[in-house]
Amino acid sequence: MTADLMLDTTTWLTAGAIVVLLLMSAFFSGSETALTAASRGKLRAQADKGNTGAEIALKLKEDGERLIGAILLGNNVVNILAASLATALFTRLFGANGVAVATMVMTALVLVFGEVLPKTYAITSPETAATRLSRPIRVLVRVLSPVVAVVRTVVRAFLMLFGVRTDPDSHILSVREEIIGALAIGHSAGSVQKEDRDRLLGALDLSDRTVEEIMRHRSQIQMLDADAAPDALISQVLASPHTRLPLYRGERENIVGVIHAKDLLRAVERFLLTGDGDLDSVSDLDILSVSKAPYFVPETTPLDEQMREFLKRRTHFALVVDEYGELRGLITLEDIIEEIVGEITDEFDIDAEHPLKRTEAGDYIVDGAMTIRDLNRATDWVLPDDEANTIAGLVLHEAQVIPNEGQVFSFHGFRFEVVQRKENRITRLKIRPL
Repeated sequence: MTADLMLDTTTWLTAGAIVVLLLMSAFFSGSETALTAASRGKLRAQADKGNTGAEIALKLKEDGERLIGAILLGNNVVNILAASLATALFTRLFGANGVAVATMVMTALVLVFGEVLPKTYAITSPETAATRLSRPIRVLVRVLSPVVAVVRTVVRAFLMLFGVRTDPDSHILSVREEIIGALAIGHSAGSVQKEDRDRLLGALDLSDRTVEEIMRHRSQIQMLDADAAPDALISQVLASPHTRLPLYRGERENIVGVIHAKDLLRAVERFLLTGDGDLDSVSDLDILSVSKAPYFVPETTPLDEQMREFLKRRTHFALVVDEYGELRGLITLEDIIEEIVGEITDEFDIDAEHPLKRTEAGDYIVDGAMTIRDLNRATDWVLPDDEANTIAGLVLHEAQVIPNEGQVFSFHGFRFEVVQRKENRITRLKIRPL
């Protein structure tokens, strides 16, 4: 009677211990999934609102190797201990067949209740689970940190024997890459509109692009001759769609100032009010005294840095020079903003027509000066822009000759036909995916 009672007591205590160990296994498995899958951005937003659990979870994720090591150590210990107790229990109950029974039963219990169930719960709402589980996990990490450190050292030593050097942060994507990936997934799933994706990607790409890529080439710059008659200059300024125009003297490379249409009109008004009021006397106006000093920037300046300089200097206009100081083109704050929001046109733009048309046959008629980046954004193509900035430049680079009108080329999976050429410039192309 006493032996049976002891057997029953031992059996129930062992079974209870196995249940507790399975619950601990579920806790470790769910914590691992929750803390690894939780978004840093969402946790940061919750922490900023005063959620202490989210703040603890963020700190735990900073050392991912230490966190995972502690959780895996705890999870393996409880799983092995549960399997050992189950083997002893079923051996006592079923004799020699107890080992097989214990293996099958514990495999099913650990798989369902120790792995799949808690991880499924954690993955459905990882941020919520992470904030709830972060406090006990923090205690676990602190308690097991000495053991985890020893295990980490041993693992790295073995890997070094095979020439593998570990960097715990090398696999972690940067914030920028995480955002780009999230936008791509959101767009493919239909939750992010193409226009929104393009704007966000445009803002992220500013640091990777330079002034040279988006500047207006010097051949397209409208300039004013500082030695021309003031009344003629005034007429040119009023006829121009631009509010800021460079002034040159002698050669177009010799920029001596930048005239702003509003400053010029103010000067004319003052001149008339303080003079005899005769418009003919405007010819005595000193245009250079109205102009501002030119602002030069290197062509290799990143766009995000140039935008900060524009805002800092409270100016919107800069002339671009190369390493030898020769004029290459000009860039405005509007040009940089257009890289984010797309083309900006107003009633004063001479050519407000988009440089991209699609024919009924499915071909795209493209302006040769259109940048490869803008074409890719408009069509979701992936034409390379490493060797050239514009579509015409890409064709010239691949063809290695200046093509004639009607010539056709095929590269990068597309068919390029030269529709129009002006002197040595390709002005219009017809493009079709192959």
